[in-house]
Amino acid sequence: MHPQAHGQSQLEPTVEKTAWEKVQFARHPKRPYTLDYVERILTGFQEIHGDRQFADDPAIVCGMGRLGSQPVLICGQQKGRDTKSRLHRNFGMPKPEGYRKALRIMQLAAKFQLPIITLMDTAGAYHGMDAEERGQGEALARNLREMSRLPVPVICVCIGEGGSGGALALGVGNRVLMLENSVYSVISPESCAAIIWRDKNRAELAAAALKLTAKEMLALGLVDGIVPEPPGGAHEDFDLAATLLKTALQEQLASLSGLSSSELVQDRYDKFRRIGSFFTGDTFSPNK
Repeated sequence: MHPQAHGQSQLEPTVEKTAWEKVQFARHPKRPYTLDYVERILTGFQEIHGDRQFADDPAIVCGMGRLGSQPVLICGQQKGRDTKSRLHRNFGMPKPEGYRKALRIMQLAAKFQLPIITLMDTAGAYHGMDAEERGQGEALARNLREMSRLPVPVICVCIGEGGSGGALALGVGNRVLMLENSVYSVISPESCAAIIWRDKNRAELAAAALKLTAKEMLALGLVDGIVPEPPGGAHEDFDLAATLLKTALQEQLASLSGLSSSELVQDRYDKFRRIGSFFTGDTFSPNK
């Protein structure tokens, strides 16, 4: 996968977008969301609802379908297009029941040996009082732990905003990809600027400091690949954006198809243990 979008002439001069411009692209209101990709890359998709503890959270969509001939499970954060749908989807900010629903269905997929695909696109997990009362922090932490143990291939893709633990709770995979104009960060630029400089208007400076673009994340070894977007961004051509994503997912699934359940778990463990490590040498093992 190459970060240059398909169909873009190599002779045309390209101007690299700044980190802040990438943030604006990731937040573009016409950018394709999870359901836009699902209807284009999967066939026979059947949505599954509810966490069997409290409620169904529309901010996370889960279901099963076929990627080509391969049955898969997909979980993704979903935003809305207009005021009514944005309120229904809680602006793409899941509550604890959303993460518990996702985990329940990922464990169901593991039971039937189905590969798992997650699509991250949220400003962050919802931080309202009701979410905190129902254990938002516990739900996020449990997802991190249990996703690391899933005995099936897990591929995670940041398709827009990868915001904080709200995205990371769907981001523990054997392969983590980012769309070309997506961003992935522990905090939003505005919040970072408000904390560091006491001025949220310095968000552009914060965005550059956070190293949140796909190229920067790949250079730091935090993601495994960049999925190209159509010229002008994914919002310019939903069909081509979906085709590029589907190709990337099929390539990654093929690369993981030969690994056993224990090898998949160890591969995922090794991947995240290497992040931020200054040590080199033997492969990490949970038994060491």
